[in-house]
Amino acid sequence: MAVKIKDVAQRAGVSVTSVSRVLNGEKYVSEDILQRVQKAIEELQYSPSHIARSLKRQKTDLIGVIVPDLTSNFYSTILSSIEETATYYGYNLLVCNIAEDLEKELKYLNIFREMRVDGIIIMHEKSSPELLSFIQNSGIPILYSSVKSPDPDFVSVIIDDYQAAFQTVEYLVSLGHSRIAYIGGDMRDITSGQYRYEGFRAGLLRHGITPNEAWIRFGDYKIPSGREQMSELLQLSEWPTVVFAASDDMAVGALNCMLDQGLDVPKEMSLIGFDGSIIAEVVRPALTSMQQPIREMGKVSLETLHEMIMRPGKAVRKDLILSHQLVERESCLPLSTNKTN
Repeated sequence: MAVKIKDVAQRAGVSVTSVSRVLNGEKYVSEDILQRVQKAIEELQYSPSHIARSLKRQKTDLIGVIVPDLTSNFYSTILSSIEETATYYGYNLLVCNIAEDLEKELKYLNIFREMRVDGIIIMHEKSSPELLSFIQNSGIPILYSSVKSPDPDFVSVIIDDYQAAFQTVEYLVSLGHSRIAYIGGDMRDITSGQYRYEGFRAGLLRHGITPNEAWIRFGDYKIPSGREQMSELLQLSEWPTVVFAASDDMAVGALNCMLDQGLDVPKEMSLIGFDGSIIAEVVRPALTSMQQPIREMGKVSLETLHEMIMRPGKAVRKDLILSHQLVERESCLPLSTNKTN
């Protein structure tokens, strides 16, 4: 049978209250009682129930995290940063990979509530009436990381995706490009889908460039979809001089397709990504990318959630917008050095 706290108290010859004080690290415990309890714990190989202690403390030190796709370089990096910061603050993570399945997300959120997590981080912005009802009525501190919350009353840690995409086009135009293709993400996503696409179009129009609808494609942020959309672009009779992909993973898929077709990147066609994930640095040619501060985003997300947990009703209640930055590497050239023009 499992050893209980009363068994430890009986072996040590002290009260259950004294054992509890030792387990909770309270200061006002005599050295004699401390040694007796520790000896009894060792002899009985007692392991205190995490759930029981959590119920007593009204705090489980558990953080639930909803991730849309753990295979993504972006999400794996931000999750790593969240985990490191959670460890610093004494939290353990319950990570759920929903693979874009809203029913699965709702199931996991309900599990989080049953397990009495202290807080929840969501990295997914597609919603449903059931999901919206949960976040509005759960009573659990909830924060959105890298995406915009569907409810303005909830905090999001994000960048200005519209401005980041707009500035990406500004950069490409500064290199002399006007024939600019776009491989976007899922338009059901407000932040990475709609805002980036709207910023892209606004950037073109700002410079008097009419968007070529044939050069505008949509994928799902993953490498295979970037390859597929790039393949379709290369089947057109007229090619762009540069391709702007709304995620680094899609840009890598596009790059693989271009190289397989014998194109010299960037001399024959330039390419730019979005996110600044580690994959942008390791491919060749290294990928120029509009960089999100991914690790900072994870750190700030956990720190902000911690503040919400510790100071209910008093913590920050507005979006935290972090800075983005264009990182030039090897995949973009000025139009004058492009061999296709």
